[in-house]
Amino acid sequence: MALTKHNRMTVADLRALKGKRQLTMLSVDTLDEAAAAAAAGIDMLSIIEPVWSPAMREAAGDCFVQVGLIYGQHCTYEDYLRAAHAGLMTGGDAFYCAGSLETITKLAAEGIPVVGHVGLIPARATWTGGFKAVGKTAAQAMQVYQHVKQLEAAGAIGAEIEVVPAKVAAEISKRTSLVLLSMGAGAGADAQYLFAEDVLGYSRGHQASPRKSLPQLPRRIRPPAARAHRGVQGVPRRRRVRRLSGREAHGADRRRRVRGVHEGVAEASRSPGPLTMNTASNALEAR
Repeated sequence: MALTKHNRMTVADLRALKGKRQLTMLSVDTLDEAAAAAAAGIDMLSIIEPVWSPAMREAAGDCFVQVGLIYGQHCTYEDYLRAAHAGLMTGGDAFYCAGSLETITKLAAEGIPVVGHVGLIPARATWTGGFKAVGKTAAQAMQVYQHVKQLEAAGAIGAEIEVVPAKVAAEISKRTSLVLLSMGAGAGADAQYLFAEDVLGYSRGHQASPRKSLPQLPRRIRPPAARAHRGVQGVPRRRRVRRLSGREAHGADRRRRVRGVHEGVAEASRSPGPLTMNTASNALEAR
């Protein structure tokens, strides 16, 4: 199936759209969700490997599909390589990998389109202080930026950027060739990534704010494709897959820090040479 002709976007198409229009992206788990997203014109789908199948490929239609290779279930480079090749033969377009830079470099060398992860990385959240925003200081913002550049050098095609201050994510997006997929990182990245259960209104716990404009659907019932399609269509294109953080702190000090980091990054873009931590730190301290 990987070698058959199709009308969906390619990696080259995604790269060509960077900076021209924002992509829509949805994480789906069922055939109904995939079919509804395809009918609604969603650009990209994220589907985890355990539910990826020829039937899901068919349901996804012309959507570009990122298959999620689950960290921990795959450990070695060989594990990831075998899984990626199996996914390619089932029609996968790109593969999420939270493995090491060495693993990503080797996968890219084999021609595997790899999507990494920066900011809050759930599998490694302990290293950044738990499940909270990453990049709220100049030093953290620079670490996120440097990680993006490392993924770029490793040959990745994109990265999920999760719970990073919106202005920081926007400035980083301008300085990388990676396609950045925003997960609670504002509207300045290249794609807005949401979960179908949030858009359709049957998730448990915290609800993403775009749900306020959607019909209230039963929490315990996964809607059939027709209702799923109406739910996805109910979100304006720019907000269709926008996931707002809800975890970022509020208040004057918070806004001051974000402005400081943003101005430091912006100042670096006007100066010769690469972005430096000192530039961002100086701007932050000056506020």
